[in-house]
Amino acid sequence: MIDRIEEKVFSGGRITSEEALAIVRVSGPDVFALFSSAARIRNSFRGNVVDICAIINAKSGACPEDCAYCAQSSRSLSGPPVFPLVDKEVVIGNAAEAKEGGARRFCIVTSGRKAAKGEIERIAVMIAEVRAMGLLPCATLGLLGKEELLLLKEAGLERFHNNIETSERFFPEICTTHTFQEKLRTIDAVKSTGLSLCSGGIFGLGETWRDRIDMASTLREIGPDSVPINFLVPVKGTRLGGHAPLGPFEALKIISLFRFMLPDKEIRVCGGRVQTLGEFHPLIFAAGADGLLSGNYLTTTGRSFGDDLILIRQQGLGT
Repeated sequence: MIDRIEEKVFSGGRITSEEALAIVRVSGPDVFALFSSAARIRNSFRGNVVDICAIINAKSGACPEDCAYCAQSSRSLSGPPVFPLVDKEVVIGNAAEAKEGGARRFCIVTSGRKAAKGEIERIAVMIAEVRAMGLLPCATLGLLGKEELLLLKEAGLERFHNNIETSERFFPEICTTHTFQEKLRTIDAVKSTGLSLCSGGIFGLGETWRDRIDMASTLREIGPDSVPINFLVPVKGTRLGGHAPLGPFEALKIISLFRFMLPDKEIRVCGGRVQTLGEFHPLIFAAGADGLLSGNYLTTTGRSFGDDLILIRQQGLGT
């Protein structure tokens, strides 16, 4: 079955929801055949190069949104750091470390529904300097509109990140202060400006495999350039703080599913990869990934650039 679905992908066909369900039902030793197939698809459509990005938590906490998984949400009792938009020098210092570590992209991330006008103007200056350093600047600034995005693009922004998070059906279970449609409106604005789009989500929230397939189908229609895959790290004090984390092979199957459904897109493994995958972490590329978020995340710990570069090179991949 997997061989037939793989051949369909190579011939340019889109796999159906039923074929996607067949993929996620693979179990036992056949899981490794699934990973091998996903790796062949990755190699054919994306090559053997891993794209590394890094982020800075440039404004933290005090967020009015109620996302169930987030330590910075209005309903979180976890007590994350709270600080306003950092100075330009802090951003540039972090960007320099990321470049030294091997990152190609550097993303400025702020908490809240959307960055304010004055913040966007300051961030535009930061973006111009990050671009001048030879990095590709990215930003995660909430539900921005076209005019705000154009200002950032003129400053040198290359990519804007706005996750859909999960399926449209399941989205109200994890957030009630903004809607799935609001996410899509920002994504439409990003695409209308000609900016590169990064959009994916987070797994292990209580969603079903059908939700994951529906999410991938939505992303297939949206057409982002990069699809970040995050795994929930339950944080005490959040609504999902008591959730059991995903098992490592379930997480790896999610990567493979998205490679099958989005064969020509960058599948970037981000938050929770070390905590969720543990000793199976090196299998992310075998399962079909071709991108990494390296360094620390917003409120959780990641891996060092050096360790990630060693991992990439040990598997015969480039950057």
